[in-house]
Amino acid sequence: MAEELARLTGLLYEMGLLKRYRRTGWLVAGVRDPESIADHSFRTAIIASVITALEGGNPERAAFMSLFHDTQETRITDIHHLAKRYLTAPPNEDVTADQVRGLPGPVAEMVSGAVGEYEEKATLEAVCARDADKLECLIQAIEYREQGHQNMQPWIDSSLAALKTPTAKRLADEALGTGSLEWVTRLFGENRDT
Repeated sequence: MAEELARLTGLLYEMGLLKRYRRTGWLVAGVRDPESIADHSFRTAIIASVITALEGGNPERAAFMSLFHDTQETRITDIHHLAKRYLTAPPNEDVTADQVRGLPGPVAEMVSGAVGEYEEKATLEAVCARDADKLECLIQAIEYREQGHQNMQPWIDSSLAALKTPTAKRLADEALGTGSLEWVTRLFGENRDT
């Protein structure tokens, strides 16, 4: 049990790397201080729960998968899509298997199950979680564009093209038609009326 706890504690420290590792695609686009992988995963989990609730699935499961969808990047980093033309990364399930080796069985099964389900794309929750990953990228690209970064359209276009669920597509259309701070303006307007 002591060895399992040591390995489990190591995993918790390892997951902390996601707070420091930056998303590389944004560096290519010219963003000097892009979001971290953990930043991305947090909002992806929120979006996954929203999409899944509206699609009639289990929002908790989709959010849970989203928390683990990029955890392999502690070991292989966030490989930009251009680099993937020249590099062959192992499947995420293989990286996850290495990450959870020697952990308490229930924890290893929980993490491996979430990653496996996400990668298989067979459940509604997995499809919604994958849509959330793309929608989060699209929203982040809009925010970076509003901050003056001009090279965001390829990220917007590829994210939009990858969406599968009607809810994610509607949310993407709405995000593209509004500004990232429009909710604040609307809130101030509502408070003036009361």
